Amino acid sequence: MSGKRPRSVATQVFVLQVAIVVLLAAGAVLALVLQSRSDVEREARNRSVSVAETFAHSLGLREALESPDPSAILQPLTEETRKAAGVDFIVVMDTQGIRYTHPLPDRIGKRFVGTIEPSLAGQVHVESVDGPLGKEIQAVVPVFAEGNSGPVEALVSAGMTVENVSGLVDRQLPVILGASAAGLALGTAGAGLISNRLRRQTRGLGPLEMTRMYEHHDAVLHAVREGVLITDRDGRLLLANDEAKRLLGLPPDAEGRHISELAELDGNLAGLVLSGREATDEVLEAGERLLVINQRPTRPRGRPEGMAVTIRDSTEMRVLSTRAEAARRRLRLLYDAGVGVGTTLDVERTAQELADVAVPRFADFATVDLAEPVLRGDEPTAAPGDLRRTGVSGIREDIPLYPRGRVIDFLPSTPQARGLSSGRAEVIANLKKAPGWYAQDPPRAQAVIDYGIHSLITAPLKARGVVLGVVNFWRSEKPEPFDEEDLSLAEELVARAGVSIDNARRYTREHAVAITLQHSLLPRDLPEQSAVEVAHYYLPAQSGVGGDWFDVIPLPAGRVALVVGDVVGHGLHAAAAMGRLRTAVLNFSSLDLPPDELLARLDDLVQYTDQNGEGGGAEGGLLGATCLYAVYDAVARRCTVARAGHVPPLVVHADGTVEAPELPAGAPLGLGGFPFESAELDLAEGSRLVLYTDGLIEDRTRDIDEGLDLLRAALSRAGPSPEDTVRAVLAELLPVRARDDVALLVARTSALSADRIAEWDVPFEPSAVGQLRAAATAKLEEWGLEELVFGTELVLSELITNAIRHGAEPVRVRLLRDRVLTCEVFDGSSSSPRLHYATTTDEGGRGLFLVAQLSRRWGARYTPEGKVIWSEQQIPDLGEGDGDLAAAASAVDTAGAAASGDAADVPGPAGHAGA
Repeated sequence: MSGKRPRSVATQVFVLQVAIVVLLAAGAVLALVLQSRSDVEREARNRSVSVAETFAHSLGLREALESPDPSAILQPLTEETRKAAGVDFIVVMDTQGIRYTHPLPDRIGKRFVGTIEPSLAGQVHVESVDGPLGKEIQAVVPVFAEGNSGPVEALVSAGMTVENVSGLVDRQLPVILGASAAGLALGTAGAGLISNRLRRQTRGLGPLEMTRMYEHHDAVLHAVREGVLITDRDGRLLLANDEAKRLLGLPPDAEGRHISELAELDGNLAGLVLSGREATDEVLEAGERLLVINQRPTRPRGRPEGMAVTIRDSTEMRVLSTRAEAARRRLRLLYDAGVGVGTTLDVERTAQELADVAVPRFADFATVDLAEPVLRGDEPTAAPGDLRRTGVSGIREDIPLYPRGRVIDFLPSTPQARGLSSGRAEVIANLKKAPGWYAQDPPRAQAVIDYGIHSLITAPLKARGVVLGVVNFWRSEKPEPFDEEDLSLAEELVARAGVSIDNARRYTREHAVAITLQHSLLPRDLPEQSAVEVAHYYLPAQSGVGGDWFDVIPLPAGRVALVVGDVVGHGLHAAAAMGRLRTAVLNFSSLDLPPDELLARLDDLVQYTDQNGEGGGAEGGLLGATCLYAVYDAVARRCTVARAGHVPPLVVHADGTVEAPELPAGAPLGLGGFPFESAELDLAEGSRLVLYTDGLIEDRTRDIDEGLDLLRAALSRAGPSPEDTVRAVLAELLPVRARDDVALLVARTSALSADRIAEWDVPFEPSAVGQLRAAATAKLEEWGLEELVFGTELVLSELITNAIRHGAEPVRVRLLRDRVLTCEVFDGSSSSPRLHYATTTDEGGRGLFLVAQLSRRWGARYTPEGKVIWSEQQIPDLGEGDGDLAAAASAVDTAGAAASGDAADVPGPAGHAGA
């Protein structure tokens, strides 16, 4: 066989192509024949079905079937249709299979050969049977009585004989064979052309010559810009192309020599080639060149025979990659500065973050100097003077630069001063040759130079056109000085940080203003009163001041009002809204209103504020405000409480038990349309009433219910004094970083003892005034208040007389000796007195004027039974008050001289005073 094998590659290729063409032609003929036979048979079936369905739906078929002799009518029609449609037969039959028509007349009236059951069920049935005409392909379709939905009344069958179908295929076979022969001839001619061209290109070489050429020569392209080395298994150099010789400096006779004998070859590269291992893009230095090496074993006979090495010069790529790496580091530094500078709204912290982000990636040391007004949150001047060193960072701690906190006044000759005035950054490549910088502090400057710092970039810190300070970058470790590219990076870095520092400055200013406003609106010193002993605590939220407030308001007759409120939100708006609500509560409390009525009026005020856009919220409203108002009466030892959406208070009884009283919740202020309700609590002396805001019990880590449980537990363990209670609550619940304001008010109740209270029922007749004056005088003498006898007689005379003349039964008088002397006159009328300034010709109307002159303050409040008119007189200290009493008596005499006396029939001083 080896002697008969073709000698050239072209001949082998020709024989292979001819064999392939023959196989393809034979396969194509077989496929076409099979496909044609399948297509013709499919066509016969489809034609049979189409003809049968068409005839079954033809007009007049039902009338013919209903005629006395259907065959006479249908036989001519089926024959004519059969010839026109190209089928061998059309048979019409009844549901029993008896034929009405057939191409062979003698078959009419006989039973149809085939399966009719599917068609009787309304289906189209196609089958192959041995019929009267031979092997037939026939289709049977039903004829429905009414359209396509009635019963089947007849069947129609159409079909063709297999002999005719095969004839169609036989008629197509010459065409198929002719086309295949033409394809075979064309393929053989093409194979001959390709073989001739291949013979010319290979010059008639045989397989052995072609193999040797591909293995040793044509696989190596001497024109490529990659060096190629091929070695054998012993490490001998078989081939080195021109590029490899140029890159490695190999001599012309290098091929054929062992790799170790080539002195021109770098030792690292020689070791890599002799190692026999694979290498992918390994970088080696060869003299001044940077080479990228790829090495793979060669397998010409299926086993490793040597190594193929490709060499690429990437010296220029190293320069480009170095620049790209520097640019990447700069971008990364700017990105880290954007993320790491300005994490808080603290000016000093932001300045330190700027210094930290620059060291050591950009500079060895960095300092940030800010103007004093910036640290306070104020706007800096046009040309900042003294700067305070705010941020310092370096690779070592023993830096001889000015320390943090030092106030620096840069001389005009320094680059820092020039940058502050011009707003432009400046680079000092050599500090030794910068006399202007040296003149700032020669001893320290010399110490800086001796330390090794040799280059400086100073960049003014600006934001929105205003200079906030200056940033200095110092270099010591890297021998190269700062250049212009470093200067542009420093400017970009400082510009980004300047916005963050300015935002922190603005926040500092706003926070300081808000704190000042809030402190001015909150109570500084709680007023003196005897009803409760109070301790309080307030903590603004970490994010800024808010709208929580508390208040203690003394009321007449040994009573005190305790208030806690909360305006949702933080900042100046919340603080201003809180101030308005607190002022409103103070004003409404002066009217001595019940808690539910006071909250209703406060709710009306908030609604009015919202409707007129005068609120302090983001849209001018106060919605979201809550309030709790409690009035404690030290005489009755009863507390009346009402709340508007606020968290409920807690009561710590004298025995230490903690109670959460059931109180109507009420809607938050400003919603309107919801009534407020009060609840009364009986509090024994020594009980503690705990009022607070939701910031105390609600936190990120717990909900309100959990906070209430912790508050109850803390109160149960707290000491009896309000101060001990506050400390215990704060130790248990105060968060480290308050998300909301925290307000806490603890009031321990006191009681006015019976020996400091005097009460009398007054008969409803004018003659009782004198008796009450005498009883009151005796009680004042018993209390040691003789200095107040004269004024008290006048006040009681006027108030009792008015109650009898203008009020209703029952009338009652009560004296309370507390920090002040309180005179109260109760009656059953709800009409309120009004102070009247009488003219010189008026006969009456001066009574309440006299009461107002003699009293420290006076007023009226309503009770469920009527009203109370009260008057307070200051209790003088020992040894004092005589002069005041004489002055008051003189004023009374002067006023009474012009009065005609509404109570002239009452004996005693009241007859001079009038009503």
